[in-house]
Amino acid sequence: MSNTPHEIQEEFPEYMDKMHTLKVSDERFAQVLEDYRDVNRAIHRAETEVEPVADPYIEDMRKRRMVLKDEIYGMLTRA
Repeated sequence: MSNTPHEIQEEFPEYMDKMHTLKVSDERFAQVLEDYRDVNRAIHRAETEVEPVADPYIEDMRKRRMVLKDEIYGMLTRA
């Protein structure tokens, strides 16, 4: 089990400028980024046992993070 946070800026460093631009100009993009951040932090807290959760719940959170990451990538590449 990895306990390294998957910050979105580290996932897509080549899109840093575009992320900033979209974050301030596209409300939907800003919301997806916030959702990703919240889920990512919850996963990190669970993996480091700061806030332990059941395995099925953490798996659901990881799937949600993956969906959000895919959505962010799609928005970045279409912009």
